[in-house]
Amino acid sequence: MNDGDRATAGERREYVHFLTGNEAYIREVVVDGAAVYGIHAPDGRLLGVAPERDLAFAAARQHQLEPLSVH
Repeated sequence: MNDGDRATAGERREYVHFLTGNEAYIREVVVDGAAVYGIHAPDGRLLGVAPERDLAFAAARQHQLEPLSVH
């Protein structure tokens, strides 16, 4: 194993968390001609929208999801 293959304990925890399915991906989308922020499930399903990025993050957290920004 070389140094590139080693993960710190923090990185391993992040990876394990990533596999839990509790993520919500936040990205700008257009709905009915308006730019809003979509809240997406890990499988890509649109769970909801919010008029502002901060509100999308807050909504995800209120539903016990970990919001991640997608560009």
